[in-house]
Amino acid sequence: MTKRHELRCYDYVNRPYELVSDALSANALGIFERATRSAAARINDLGAELRVRVGALEIATDVDIAVAAVPGQRSPDDKPATRLDLTWRSRRRPGMFPEMTGSLWAYALGPRETQIELVGTYDPPLGLLGDAIDAIAMHRIAEASVQRFVSDIATYLRSELPVQPGPGDTFLVAVE
Repeated sequence: MTKRHELRCYDYVNRPYELVSDALSANALGIFERATRSAAARINDLGAELRVRVGALEIATDVDIAVAAVPGQRSPDDKPATRLDLTWRSRRRPGMFPEMTGSLWAYALGPRETQIELVGTYDPPLGLLGDAIDAIAMHRIAEASVQRFVSDIATYLRSELPVQPGPGDTFLVAVE
């Protein structure tokens, strides 16, 4: 009997929580798709992609993601938080890749820094054989692919959300 395996991965976005929360709440699936796909891949297909590099080999699969917002959440230090419950599975080969369920959290660490965190569990594919492979190496591959997913989202949000200047910031102004 296979058992679910837990993963926890996080990254930071140097933007205020409100901007990050509003973006994720407005279009999480669109952000996931744009964050995880190259421009060339977006032309041919919609959806998110999980990928990880193992040595010289890159393993990737298109995934279908279901998202449900959970209102009224609080961060570990009791501040407002955004929680999106996710379920994903491989679109083309579901029996060959783990199915994942979890929650993507966003919460303020400070006035201009937000943590993005994914906490979830996955079922190794292939039954008992999958459990054995997971014990040897697959759990590291699963963790690396989830970390890359979270990092891709954080990188996308850092590049797309406007910078919010704060007290003490200095700016160079070009004068002709």
